[in-house]
Amino acid sequence: MRIIPAIDILDGKCVRLTRGDYQTSKIYSEDPLQIAQQYADSGLEYLHIVDLDGAKSNSIVNSRILKMIASQTTLKINFGGGIKNDEDVRIAFECGAHTVTIGSVAADKPQEFLKWVEEYGTDKMILGADCKERMIATHGWQTASTQDVVEYIIAYAGMGVTQVICTDISKDGMLKGPAFDLYQEILSRCTIRLVASGGISSIADLQRLKTLGCNGAIIGKALYEGHITLDQLNALC
Repeated sequence: MRIIPAIDILDGKCVRLTRGDYQTSKIYSEDPLQIAQQYADSGLEYLHIVDLDGAKSNSIVNSRILKMIASQTTLKINFGGGIKNDEDVRIAFECGAHTVTIGSVAADKPQEFLKWVEEYGTDKMILGADCKERMIATHGWQTASTQDVVEYIIAYAGMGVTQVICTDISKDGMLKGPAFDLYQEILSRCTIRLVASGGISSIADLQRLKTLGCNGAIIGKALYEGHITLDQLNALC
């Protein structure tokens, strides 16, 4: 299972939200590159960058930071937030993203997302399936829908999508454990490379996600606040 630290960027700074609420933003560092370099120096291979400014706007905002981190570390970066059109996808990859996560467009314009999957390949395009009370939420988690997250993922798996990052918004930033039951249900109903996100608070959480069959796990606040250390992750890897 891949261990994937997260850097969420708002106003150029590393922040974390609680349950997707921008009003709860807490700054952990004003230097995203320094944080990324710490992860790379510790032996980690992957990084998840979320452009929170872009997520609630009409385009990518923090491409400069993506390019800086990609050019100055060896991390394989998954980038999401603000990707709304062909130009945004092009910018993300040109700035060094290894993969991109598509959330809002996949929900609002599925044919556009599927076009990108065909053009760039299933190894490069990841479905972002963020949910609150099982319903898909988009546009920086500000817009709710009536689409059940499990049925949503099953439908996309049937159309050839192979990778999903699923965040249970109610768990995000709470440090009380991820949505184990939800992930178990998803994995029992379709064949997908599932990355768990939201609520991970301990090494035990990571071990349980691996046992469930998750392909990866994204860790945010638990790293910043010392619930999980880089030494522990290095030993685990």
